[in-house]
Amino acid sequence: MNRLIVVSNRVNPPSGDGEETVGGLAMALAAALKEYSGVWFGWSGRTVPKFTGELHTETVGGVTAATVDLEEVDLDEYYNGYANKTLWPLFHYRADLAAFDRAFDKGYTRVNRRFAETLAPLVGRDDVIWVHDYHLIPLAKELRALGVTNRIGFFLHIPWPAHQLVVNLPRHRQLVESMFDYDLVGFQTAEYQQAFEEYVLNEADGQVVRPGCLKGYGRLLEVGAYPIGIDAADFARMTRSSRARRMRDLMTAATVFRHLIVGVDRLDYSKGLEERFLGFEHFLAQNPDLRREVLMLQIAPVSREAVEAYQEIRGRLDTLSGRINAEYSDVDWAPFRYVNKNYRRDELAGIYGAARVGLVTPLRDGMNLVAKEFVAAQNPEDPGVLILSRFAGAARQMQDALLVNPNSPEDVADALKRAIVMERPERIRRWRTLFDSVQREDVTAWRDAFVAALTARTVPLKPALVV
Repeated sequence: MNRLIVVSNRVNPPSGDGEETVGGLAMALAAALKEYSGVWFGWSGRTVPKFTGELHTETVGGVTAATVDLEEVDLDEYYNGYANKTLWPLFHYRADLAAFDRAFDKGYTRVNRRFAETLAPLVGRDDVIWVHDYHLIPLAKELRALGVTNRIGFFLHIPWPAHQLVVNLPRHRQLVESMFDYDLVGFQTAEYQQAFEEYVLNEADGQVVRPGCLKGYGRLLEVGAYPIGIDAADFARMTRSSRARRMRDLMTAATVFRHLIVGVDRLDYSKGLEERFLGFEHFLAQNPDLRREVLMLQIAPVSREAVEAYQEIRGRLDTLSGRINAEYSDVDWAPFRYVNKNYRRDELAGIYGAARVGLVTPLRDGMNLVAKEFVAAQNPEDPGVLILSRFAGAARQMQDALLVNPNSPEDVADALKRAIVMERPERIRRWRTLFDSVQREDVTAWRDAFVAALTARTVPLKPALVV
């Protein structure tokens, strides 16, 4: 392998000083590129009146970034449209929120073609290309059409849904067929891999040639589960930083004589925030003796404000959080703080470290790195308790969390009570097992496993027609 070329929708290399906010993909990709010399390619985040394909390059935090500007119509149809109004809700089991618009589909195809046309001249003969996430599923197909025969891998960071959901998508066959232009497709969990295989077997008359190898559309494709992790060592160092310590001290002072319950999520309907608020409300209603012993902090930075579904959920959460405080507050205490603001990762490390409970309850999630960061930030001698949705990809690795059904307020409330009253020996035992998993299955293990599989001799170079 000459270089590793990472491709994602947005290019956002971390600065390395802790200023990064919520979101683990940027950190994970930066860690990969620091190990292998290469380039991170994608959208600059800027729009221009007319697409030119002009490439912008810079080195940030030890990572070389190559970016391209898009047109405003590209942003509307490709990003706000097909990616976030069509694929995102559908892949998170919200077909009721999915918008099927041919203009979105055309914009998605157009931008993937533009990405390919801009990227192809940068690709050397021995470079390996690693494409990330649902925005760029057809990119390998577009690169192959331009004559690129390098090894190309794809990693899906969100769930792959059951095939009964995928078939709701117009032209679903063409989308899945384009995935067979990759050499390797990776998923967060074995469950998502199996769902993809089920689609291929049922909708493409495919077959499993051997474990981890599918035949479909006249081609062979390697598939596998590669659960993403965090840079555990780096995050542990971050918890000892001066900024993290100040934030931990601030939160400890603000919650003196009380237990802090913390949730950190991008404001999104897939994160189960409404259900989480209702679960906390149920906890307060059912446990009057514990009410004044807790304070819940929910950090939910606003995202995708141009998408109507996100505007609606923000309004509902504002109403619900106000209702909870109005019902249960006293003159000297309020049970709930709801904040729509980004925080630096080192500040979040301090908040996690001050918390007795980490409440991570998505309705559906690819992995969820907040759960792993919460565990990594705990005091080994007096750790907090992780409450985790059984529908998060991380649940398979983190069985010693308190696993809950996020749709059930009673289930969430019961887990909150159990976490609050849990004795220290049990908290330490559970934390040790979780932390061992976070350390062992970290971002380095994820990166090395995927790159090794992509460059292995068993993965055929494309195009590889099967007769």
